[in-house]
Amino acid sequence: MDSLAGSTQSYYDEAESRRKRTRLIIAVVLITLALAAAWYAFSSSKEGAAGAGGAAGGEGAAAVPSITVMIPGRQSVEATISTNGTIAARREMPVGVAGEGGQVVRVLVEPGQWVGAGQPLAIVDRAVQAQQAAALAASIRVAQADADLAQAELTRADALVSRGFISKADMDRKRATRDAANARVRVAQAQYAEAQARNGRLNIVAPAAGLVLTRQVETGQVVSSGSGVLFRMARGGEMELMAQMAEADLARVRVGTRATISPVGTNLQIAGQVWQVSPVIDPDTRQGMVRIAVPYSTALRPGGFADARLVAGTEEAPLLPESAVQSGPEGNYVLVVDGKDTIQRKPVKVGTVTDGGVSIASGLNGNERVVVLAGAFLNVGDKVKPVVQKSSQ
Repeated sequence: MDSLAGSTQSYYDEAESRRKRTRLIIAVVLITLALAAAWYAFSSSKEGAAGAGGAAGGEGAAAVPSITVMIPGRQSVEATISTNGTIAARREMPVGVAGEGGQVVRVLVEPGQWVGAGQPLAIVDRAVQAQQAAALAASIRVAQADADLAQAELTRADALVSRGFISKADMDRKRATRDAANARVRVAQAQYAEAQARNGRLNIVAPAAGLVLTRQVETGQVVSSGSGVLFRMARGGEMELMAQMAEADLARVRVGTRATISPVGTNLQIAGQVWQVSPVIDPDTRQGMVRIAVPYSTALRPGGFADARLVAGTEEAPLLPESAVQSGPEGNYVLVVDGKDTIQRKPVKVGTVTDGGVSIASGLNGNERVVVLAGAFLNVGDKVKPVVQKSSQ
């Protein structure tokens, strides 16, 4: 038993000794690998630094980026002027009481309706006036009866005058009586016609064909000549844009200049035409009024706001793609490549924007090399290799 126990103990001691040797070997191998890796990294960093220094010295030109540029020249483009203003009726017609007035018994129209010339807008009660007209009509018949009687007596007297039964003086009186009776007939007729005319003016009617804009009267309201404006109309439905323009722009606009109107809140583009240019300039604002005639559209509402673009002829100007024009806090600008192939910034004033590009009103003469793309990734002073493309026509 003792020998068995001694042999078992000896076996465990040898196994423990082997494990220690194994761990020691593994530790030595790991340390060796770590030292080798550190040496390799140090050697690589030295070689990389030396190689980078050589590349910077010998291949610096290869790092300069190629940038697409264009020489725009000068092209014929439409000269446009942008402005805005208020929509109004071109010929607004205020409608009120033309006669003596009275109580409104019916209103026939609402804002937004089209009416014809002379069409009633509101009916005024005429019960009393109708009776007065009937009385005057009766007075005509009475006067006519008196005139017929005077004429009959004159005719009979004329038959007796030759026999000496009637003197010439009596004949003159009868003739005067007949003439006075006829005059009273004409007076009665004129009074009746006057009453008819007054009654015809009781109703509120449209002075001309057009569009009803507002209504300020209700059924049962008593109106008179002092009631003010009861309806407002736009004659023929014609509208206009009233725009304030700077003095310099106003000098370029003429009667007949074409314009495109875009009411705020819509994508509509309505063709219009300048029909009046203000002959004076406001000394405080240095602006003048331009009135642009616009055909009727449901999108045009008097008092509303609209943008306008006027075509004020043609001009020669550089034309660039929209990608070439940048904007910043100081305004619009473009990047150009100077004679040393470095980037420079040039402020510009944008003119007409068309499908073909953006015209430059000022800031370029057309001979510059303008950066077309990647302007946002370039800075002033950057060295570039310009690649010229043809100007878009």
